[in-house]
Order: sequence, then structure tokens, then C-alpha cells
Amino acid sequence: MDLNMFSQIAHITEHLFLSSAGAVKSDRVKNLGITNVINCTLEIPNIECQGVETLQIFVEDAPHARLEMYFDRCADKIHQVSQKGGRTLVHCMAGVSRSATLCIAYMMKYKRMSLKQAYDYIKKRRPVIRPNTGFWRQLIEFERRLFGSTSVKMVSSSIGPIPDVYKEETRNMEPPMKSHVCMQETCIIS
Repeated sequence: MDLNMFSQIAHITEHLFLSSAGAVKSDRVKNLGITNVINCTLEIPNIECQGVETLQIFVEDAPHARLEMYFDRCADKIHQVSQKGGRTLVHCMAGVSRSATLCIAYMMKYKRMSLKQAYDYIKKRRPVIRPNTGFWRQLIEFERRLFGSTSVKMVSSSIGPIPDVYKEETRNMEPPMKSHVCMQETCIIS
């Protein structure tokens, strides 16, 4: 994997950008004409940059986190900024899960892309994206709400339930190792 991808600010559309927190620097934000930053981290303070509006979404990158409660709010904000000629940068810690999920939700709602199309589109522009399984479940429900059907489904794999778009890349993965202590006819698995 190219580690430079983590310092990249990916150009998703003319008015939407996606990155890690480490890539968010005042000079880069200004040079790209970004007028709005959506920060979806718990630990990184908002960028202080004159003329740049910030919105912080406090959510952890965990399958149980309820990111879906921000899908409409963030998608609407990105759309409103674009309608005024502005540009939005969405970031989280690594630019892999939380921020990618919010960008996918925007593409579905305002570009009328299916979940699969939105994921593929963004992955071409930022190959390191990989929303966690909980966020995938939420995106699948969001797609059902928007379009009445789904283009991605959760499937079983050797490492547990995954979205079918991850099937090929997880094909040869092994499940987590369990330690075994066997004594006579009793076997303890921890």
C-alpha cells in the first residue's frame, strides 16, 4: 500500500475533497479553495483558517458508532456549500472509514448514485478507503431509505460478516487465531 495516499487530499468532485487529519494544513486548504471543513474525529481540533467554516462530528471509528445520524446533515451541508460556489473537505483520522462513509452518503443522496457506485467512484479517487462493517450496515439502510433497494449486501466470510464489495480482498484472510489448551478430553478455547 502506498503510504503517501494517507497524506493525499483526494479530489472527489469539483466541490468535495476527502483526506486524513494529517493532510489538513491551512496552506493546502487555501490553495484548494476549500471553504468548509467537516471534521469527524473525537480527538483532532478543528482547523483554524480564516474564511473556512468548520463542522465537527464527534463519532468514533467503531462498528457500533451511530454515524448514520449525521448522513443527511453532512450531505445537506456539502450540497449547500457547493450551491454557494464553495468547496468542502471531509476528514477523519486516516481518511479511511468515517470521512469516506460521509462522502459516500453524500454521493448517494445528491448524485443519485447507488451505494456500490458511490463506493467504487470514491475508491478510485482515494484507494485507501475502507468503511468499517457497522458503517456499511448503516449505508445499506440509508440506500434502502433513499432508493427502496440495495446494491450492496453483507455476506459471511472467514473473518465475519463483510460487505460483498470486500469479498475478493478478504478471500485469503484467516480468522483470528484462538489459543487452545487441551488436557485429556477437555479442551479450553480462549
